[in-house]
Amino acid sequence: MNASILFSCIGQLFDRRGMLAIASGVLIALSFPNASLSFLAWIALVPLLIALEKSSPREAFRVGLTCGIVGYAFILYWLNIVFTQYGHLPWLASIPVYLLLVLWLALFYALSTCITKLGERIGIKAAFTLPIVWVAFDFIRSFLFSGFAWAMLGHSQYRTLPLIQIADLAGVYGITLLIVLANIVLYRALRAVSGAGVRYPIKSAAILLLLLSGTLYYGFDHLNKQEKVETTPLRVALIQGNIPQDVKWSPAFREHTIDTYERLSRDAAKGGVDLIVWPESAVPFFFQDESLQAERIRKLARDVDSFLLFGSPAHELRNGKSTFLNSAFLVSPLGETIGRADKLHLVPFGEYVPLGNFLTFINKLVVGIGDFAPGERAVPLDMGSTKLGIQVCYEVIFPELSRQYVLAGARVLVAITNDAWFGRSSAPYQHLAISSFRAIETRTPLIRAANTGVTALIDQNGYIRTMTNLFVEGYRTGTVQPGSGKSLYLTIGDAPAWLCVLLTTAIALLVWFKRKNIST
Repeated sequence: MNASILFSCIGQLFDRRGMLAIASGVLIALSFPNASLSFLAWIALVPLLIALEKSSPREAFRVGLTCGIVGYAFILYWLNIVFTQYGHLPWLASIPVYLLLVLWLALFYALSTCITKLGERIGIKAAFTLPIVWVAFDFIRSFLFSGFAWAMLGHSQYRTLPLIQIADLAGVYGITLLIVLANIVLYRALRAVSGAGVRYPIKSAAILLLLLSGTLYYGFDHLNKQEKVETTPLRVALIQGNIPQDVKWSPAFREHTIDTYERLSRDAAKGGVDLIVWPESAVPFFFQDESLQAERIRKLARDVDSFLLFGSPAHELRNGKSTFLNSAFLVSPLGETIGRADKLHLVPFGEYVPLGNFLTFINKLVVGIGDFAPGERAVPLDMGSTKLGIQVCYEVIFPELSRQYVLAGARVLVAITNDAWFGRSSAPYQHLAISSFRAIETRTPLIRAANTGVTALIDQNGYIRTMTNLFVEGYRTGTVQPGSGKSLYLTIGDAPAWLCVLLTTAIALLVWFKRKNIST
């Protein structure tokens, strides 16, 4: 994107199209936590669609970019807390980095609106193109350049359980497609009523009604269905230590940290539990090396007669070199270490520096022991009665990882995280909202232990049964029924999203061929 387009986009903020695009961006942002006005997602694109009227593809690109910039600027404001408070960047450096990510994500909105407008020029209606293209670019951004699968439109509906049950068919992308289509139908209906010369969207409204009816029927039917239980439920305790980030890795604070987790665990286990879960890096030392501290944790597991899962840094030799890992260890009720799961998807600039040999001037945001390496494969941890699929920190936002664990035999998903980085912002709640979709897609319950919150139990229908507040010390206990490991999504994965990518490519090629034929 050259400077002329950027300056043109900035200038556009003060014209009619720009103001409408801004309105859409604000409405999109308000549909996500903490505002959580999820109904706004169903009308948020109407101003954007009005702004696209009689626009050229170039203008459509600018309108979409403006909408995306405003939306993500509000949704991701918390990045500045991470960059300044924990990354120790000055505000003058933090804001450009934050805006660069916002601009990158907004680019996918811009491409969606641009291709939709190009399609209209060759007779392909927006009611067909925009939902497909929007999903395609959401999917592409989920993996391109490490990926950032955050704040997709479908995620805003995480509390509307009957609607989101179709995530076990098409992932979050199915809900996003419905939302975009509903916005188009509403826009066309409003413009037809207002006498703007737009035809009533009879066909697209009929298709939307059919899809929504089928979606809600499927959702209510699944929620009301009494599934046959073939597995023994687990009694779990999730511990929230609320350890301040600025002292988390301090050797002087180590004893206090372990004291806190031990005390909370003993309280939580008084009624008897099968599994106790501590958050990411709850053990602020190398568990595999510190024999005295490790024995204290083993003794705790023996005393409470429970499996104990906790986050700890780990290391191993790879190709003759010591490699650091962000890991979780499982200790049995006998005090034996019976497994370790390593984080597979690392945080760029948090756990490693991309192109580190060239970007030597960039320091990681994480205070720690050096660059981490990703785990080599998804390995569930076996409790005997069931297997656990462990996801560390933000890797729970990537649906393909949950799918890998369940396909490998996991029947309970465990997310351990440290969201202290985000402060008292909306980010921990956005993170929780995204996590709930992993349970529905795989029909596997997800239990979540977070250092400072939000700690929660989510059943296989995405219902959040209990959750903590932010920055409080405590625990949550409950019974979890292991999942069935059966869903269409587990079988076909992101095939519906890939289909949208193929259709988007076909639309783009068709536009190119027709324009080429006209020019010749």
